[in-house]
Amino acid sequence: MTSKELVENLVKVLDNKKAEDIAALETTELTVVSDYFVIATGNSSTHVKSLADDVEYELQKLGVEPDHIEGRATGWILLDYGSVLVHIFTRDNRDYYNLEHLWADAKKIDISHIVTD
Repeated sequence: MTSKELVENLVKVLDNKKAEDIAALETTELTVVSDYFVIATGNSSTHVKSLADDVEYELQKLGVEPDHIEGRATGWILLDYGSVLVHIFTRDNRDYYNLEHLWADAKKIDISHIVTD
């Protein structure tokens, strides 16, 4: 699976599980850490954990395992899929850390064809 296909699958899972404000950023030219960030918001700490669990479960069904997971007990969970980092936040934490501002030079990926309103 390519990085771009992984991003699309991640966005689909997050959207199906009612994540809010899903964004995908291409970071290829900005860092060696990853090619993409996928950022999403859950409406509570429980929802954030549920979103992360569902992402992990659905991607495992596709044969994709995370390299690392951080923050299971917090309002920010990071799932590291190598070329794609998934950040799932509570609203307060997303506003506080403001990754879109921090990575403002990253190219925003159009996911409107994936996300339902």
